[in-house]
Amino acid sequence: MQTIETQHAFLSEDFLLQNKYASILYHTYAKNQPIIDYHNHLPPSQINSNQTFENISKIWLAGDHYKWRAMRTLGISEKYITGDATDREKFQKWAETVPYTLRNPLYHWTHLELKRYFGIEELLTGENADKIYDQTTEMLQGQDFSTCSLLKKMNVETVCSTDDPTDTLEEHVQFSKKEDDLNLYPAFRPDKAYAVENLETYNQYLIKLGELTIGKLILTFDELIQALEMRVQYFHDRGCRVSDHGLEQLSYFENDLSYDMDGLLEMLRYGNALLPEQVSFFKYRVLKELSKMYHAKGWVQQFHLGALRNTNTRMLRVLGPDTGFDSIGDFDQAKALAQYLNALDSTDQLSRTILYNLNPRDNEVLATMIGNFNDGSIKGKIQFGSGWWYMDQKDGMEKQINTLSNMGLVSCFIGMLTDSRSFLSFPRHEYFRRILCNLFGKDVENGELPWDEAWLGKIIEDICYKNAKNYFDFHPTNIKF
Repeated sequence: MQTIETQHAFLSEDFLLQNKYASILYHTYAKNQPIIDYHNHLPPSQINSNQTFENISKIWLAGDHYKWRAMRTLGISEKYITGDATDREKFQKWAETVPYTLRNPLYHWTHLELKRYFGIEELLTGENADKIYDQTTEMLQGQDFSTCSLLKKMNVETVCSTDDPTDTLEEHVQFSKKEDDLNLYPAFRPDKAYAVENLETYNQYLIKLGELTIGKLILTFDELIQALEMRVQYFHDRGCRVSDHGLEQLSYFENDLSYDMDGLLEMLRYGNALLPEQVSFFKYRVLKELSKMYHAKGWVQQFHLGALRNTNTRMLRVLGPDTGFDSIGDFDQAKALAQYLNALDSTDQLSRTILYNLNPRDNEVLATMIGNFNDGSIKGKIQFGSGWWYMDQKDGMEKQINTLSNMGLVSCFIGMLTDSRSFLSFPRHEYFRRILCNLFGKDVENGELPWDEAWLGKIIEDICYKNAKNYFDFHPTNIKF
């Protein structure tokens, strides 16, 4: 007779797999598929230099606002989160936090990462923090734990960083010259090119962009678009085939001449803030021109919609952005999104597009929207992106997969991405794959799908890897410099 311990072992080989069908699908068809991580925030310099890390805190806690939010909630002082405490002290406080993260995805991710990268199966607590800190820190000194080795350990084939148009891409170019099985490509993230809410920051950005491209201050809308077009070409020549945009919502104006863009730029240069409607129009006009550029280059465009950012102004002043004070927004999405996509499609300039929502209420909106603009030109041209940020946990991923299954073709789905700043985050792909296989396995057990192992296995392989492989035009031979 099985004991409770053996019957319900945590992180067993069949973790999250609730029946034999799910287990077969995962272990035979999903587990060993390579990873194409087409959106993350890994520093290209750390990949190019094949960096190793001084200790576990440097690679695991620094920059991880998921963990930071949990520690703050538990009442831990900022000193031990982003402050001047030692790395060992910060790890100690995180270890003390972990047992309190039960039922939060952090609990699963933490122990998956310790197990997959370091072979540690102990549950992390305050009591064993010192021992695990020393053990992992010692392991991190070896080349087996350099950035490229960590990526290869997880069978990562391709990573796309997130890069501002003014970035030199020097690290990408240097890495592309190496004989390496790992591919590193840039992704074009032009948010600063239309972030007109902060006058001083935006004007400084225009100066930098102008000097880099047209050799002078950008004074007109045509000059702004010319400068961005030059950077799109620059990125394209260095292997970029995907863009990304973080927006509260997409805007649409039926009349492209609603406001004089040169006049708006002049207002900005003289320190005059735009009205909310003018801000929306400015973003719309720049984005529309960018989307046309992407289509001309054959790029994929990504839109991450719905984050309410920098809500805590006191902490923004102290720590800056991207430190854990953003949340889900409740912005209207459907009408303007449909109009924006239609404006591009009406002139046959709608590129392959991935749409991500942060608010789960918009699942059905995006799952039905993509069907409006899938035109038969390519499999899954318009994609409902994987559960993102607050939605990349078990419940969020299940809802996204189920909604896409109900209202589209999940068989055409391009699968998971990390959207992470951590080199230890790639077990999230395993997490996604186990959840995916379990959903299919439960349907088989319930008699809702036939047990056609070969066909179901093919669909799982496609979602985990092959659909993304075919969707993106990532080829080292595309790089010219």
